[in-house]
Amino acid sequence: MNPPPLPPRPNPVARFFTGLWDVMNFTRRLIVNLLFFGLLLLVLLVFLAALGKGSGVKPLQERTTLVIAPEGRLVEQYTTDPVTRALARAMGDRSADDIQLRDLLRAIEAAKDDKHIERVVLQLDELQPSGMASMREVARALGELRASGKQVVAFGENISQGQYLLASQADEVYLDPMGSLLLEGMARYRQYFRTGLQDKLGVDVHLFRVGEFKSAAEPYILDAASPEAKEADLYWMNDVWQRYLADVGAARKLDPAQLAAQIDALPDGIEAAGGDLAKYAQQMKLVDGLKTGEEVEALLAERGVADEDDDRGFRNVSLSGYLAQLDSRRLPVDRRPQVAVVVAEGEISGGEQPAGRIGGESTAALLRQARDDEEVKAVVLRVDSPGGEVFASEQIRREVEQLKAAGKPVVVSMGDLAASGGYWISMNADRIYADPSTITGSIGIFGMIPNFARTLDKIGVHTDGVSTTRFAGAFDVTRPMDPEVGRVVQAVINKGYADFTGKVAAARNKPLEDVDAVARGRVWSGTQAHERGLVDEMGGLRDAIADAAERADLEQDKFRVNYIEKPATPFAQFMAGFAGSRLGGALLQDSGLARAALARAMPEAEAQLRFVENAVKDRNGAPVKSLAYCFCGW
Repeated sequence: MNPPPLPPRPNPVARFFTGLWDVMNFTRRLIVNLLFFGLLLLVLLVFLAALGKGSGVKPLQERTTLVIAPEGRLVEQYTTDPVTRALARAMGDRSADDIQLRDLLRAIEAAKDDKHIERVVLQLDELQPSGMASMREVARALGELRASGKQVVAFGENISQGQYLLASQADEVYLDPMGSLLLEGMARYRQYFRTGLQDKLGVDVHLFRVGEFKSAAEPYILDAASPEAKEADLYWMNDVWQRYLADVGAARKLDPAQLAAQIDALPDGIEAAGGDLAKYAQQMKLVDGLKTGEEVEALLAERGVADEDDDRGFRNVSLSGYLAQLDSRRLPVDRRPQVAVVVAEGEISGGEQPAGRIGGESTAALLRQARDDEEVKAVVLRVDSPGGEVFASEQIRREVEQLKAAGKPVVVSMGDLAASGGYWISMNADRIYADPSTITGSIGIFGMIPNFARTLDKIGVHTDGVSTTRFAGAFDVTRPMDPEVGRVVQAVINKGYADFTGKVAAARNKPLEDVDAVARGRVWSGTQAHERGLVDEMGGLRDAIADAAERADLEQDKFRVNYIEKPATPFAQFMAGFAGSRLGGALLQDSGLARAALARAMPEAEAQLRFVENAVKDRNGAPVKSLAYCFCGW
């Protein structure tokens, strides 16, 4: 009997592809299984972390020192989502850190009456100050804390001028012997591009504006600041600087004129101190003593409660830990009527915008939410903006009018900056509050169109063709601009300025001529704006909230303040909670694989493109986009 024939052997090429397919299939199954079990492990760890939290935040012990050592920029509103912030902290990345002004003020105000807080320590080296108005609001809260009898101690290794406004409010200010502290005054310089753009690159920038003080786009058409721009800037800047000297002088019991004289004699003073900036600061009575960080910690351990198990050596709670304490004390359900706060921070652009930016649609939607919420009885619009697009600003202003028409008072609280479009969205409020050092005004309009015809000519590229009418294709930036086109654009800008000043006149109940006299693009400090009727009262956010509550007939302590913001998604809340837990933080910090996978899943930080470039790039078919913007921040 013959054996059965052997099956034919596949040829080498077929064997190769069959083997390759088997490897790929195995790899696919392996990756899917790893992802599945990885996700399962992640969920389990989150569950365990939640169990590990127990009953929540541990209560504070007696004689605790509150250590306020904020890192990052002082902002009105976070500019990154909760997941990004939590992951960054868990992985030791402090670049995404911000500190909200409201949180810093809340901690300082609570510590004033908290019997468990014995003293407050300020360590401000990592704080990036914002404008002067918000810093003065924090300084005022620190001054009230100090007046309540709670000791305030400040320490820094290298204290900047902005940080010193806060440090000066302390009972005692200590500087590292190798550190530095200099008061030098205020300045504002910008780069000017006319020669580079026009002469070198052949880019002709056509600027259309109303108001000789509307200097936002001057760098594109000039080689140096115009006399009008210098006049206006120096006028408000001197006012803000004199107030800074007065604030520091009052806190340190120094003569402001003497402080100014010391700055003028800075080289002589520093030479006399042997080039020792710390010694010079002590001689000028800006600090009370020179101590290292360890020496300050030893002093605080001696005055407070020593704790050998703590890295600082004394019983303390951090700013974030204290905020968690305050959050744990909140009522789970609070049905008191609300004063809603809507934050409008950043540039004003059309459509939906993320946190840290103002969107014509997204910010208007928040105001509409406040209008539709029956528990909201009054609204405070907190504005910190250099302005932006006119139409987007108008969308927000209309919502302010709708709120008032619905019977809900609207009070504006201006932060560091509420200029141009920032003033546009503010002007119809029932009351406008500003800090004396707020930067506001800049009531003016401009538009800008670059032309690249000469640029292309330099490389031998030319534009040509036909059109059915004289103006078809006339706005093409690769063709020389017809002067008649300039007339069209200027007419649009003139109309925008008339709209702006007309709306201000109606909202502020002032003659149009009076508005024009203080408009024309000129920038004012809060005090100067108040003197000219553009602002109603001097005060901060707390004053604006109290005013709004009073207008809504809400009794003191019988209402709550609620910030209306775009809520985080459930997934974002889930991941933020996990990353913020001790177990989650340890996992993310130790696991390179987890860091890489989660970082790719998180939204990228928004690229910070220049506002004018964006506006010029996208005109949505309009001949020119009207802009109410002010480059008047710090």
